[in-house]
Amino acid sequence: MNKKVVVLMNLGSPNSTSVKDLRTYLNEFLMDGRVIDIPTFWRSVLVKGIIVPLRAPQSAKKYRTIWTKDGSPLVHTTNKLAELVNENMQLPTYVCMRYANPTPDYILNKIIQENPNVEEIVAVPLYPHYAMSSYESAVEHFKEAFKKVKRPHCKLSVVAPFYNDDRYVETLSNSISNYLQNDYDHILFSYHGIPERHVRKTDPTLEHCTKCENCCEVPSEAHKFCYQHQVKETTRLVANRLKLPNGKYSNSFQSRLGRDKWLSPATAEQFEKFPGLGIKNLVVVCPAFVSDCLETLEEIMEEGQEDFLKAGGEKFTYIPCLNTQPQWVKTLSQLINEV
Repeated sequence: MNKKVVVLMNLGSPNSTSVKDLRTYLNEFLMDGRVIDIPTFWRSVLVKGIIVPLRAPQSAKKYRTIWTKDGSPLVHTTNKLAELVNENMQLPTYVCMRYANPTPDYILNKIIQENPNVEEIVAVPLYPHYAMSSYESAVEHFKEAFKKVKRPHCKLSVVAPFYNDDRYVETLSNSISNYLQNDYDHILFSYHGIPERHVRKTDPTLEHCTKCENCCEVPSEAHKFCYQHQVKETTRLVANRLKLPNGKYSNSFQSRLGRDKWLSPATAEQFEKFPGLGIKNLVVVCPAFVSDCLETLEEIMEEGQEDFLKAGGEKFTYIPCLNTQPQWVKTLSQLINEV
């Protein structure tokens, strides 16, 4: 009997591209207090009364552009990744999503039924960087579900953010290097955006993030929980490994929502700005995601490319996420083994 099992945790997708399913998905996603961190009453008014009614039909159209015969690319890729990790580690490997299906409750019940003698569950948030709205939300949601299992002899272990792990950096760098063999003007590292206040809220010192000059470069305990520092560090490490020339790469942040001040610069603004600066041949990578999804396939590869070319760009190259690359399967297995 297996005494150790693995659970890969990803963001999730709607069950289908219907407007009804998008409403359900967006309601669950945006009502998460770690995503929109305002009082519940006002969050409910904002999400259920304004955002979801407006966005659900629009999002349904966007999802239809990336949906495949296997359904959601993110769900399909994560399930395939679980199969490969299972084969590599010879450990039962399951998948749950933070939003929509399969839920942590469902998967934990399934694990207990299929592995009654399980002694350790290793949860693997598929987020390289710590953010309140992604890594933290997924972990805390899973912990709440784990409490209901009531197996005193079973422990829960969680893989930490791996944004600066040498093996991850090597894997990411190798996935990028093949796309840099030909001439290019610039490589843009586009990360998922978050409001600046999220960075301040997760700062345990309450006095470092965005509050001191060059806060991401000045050593601090806050960096363990600082998304902005961690994404900059990933870019720095990859750039060093690939020997990217200064000025030929930069960071940006995508997927903004609302009018609050978000981390900058905005990816969409860079796409419109770059051609005027002489950047006509652009390469884009999205290291905040390990699985291609709406934010990479539609927002970047479709909409972003269209905006860049309309602004005068000539060539746009999108580098796929790590998805199910063999080196990524190996790296992920090593991270799991070391928990």
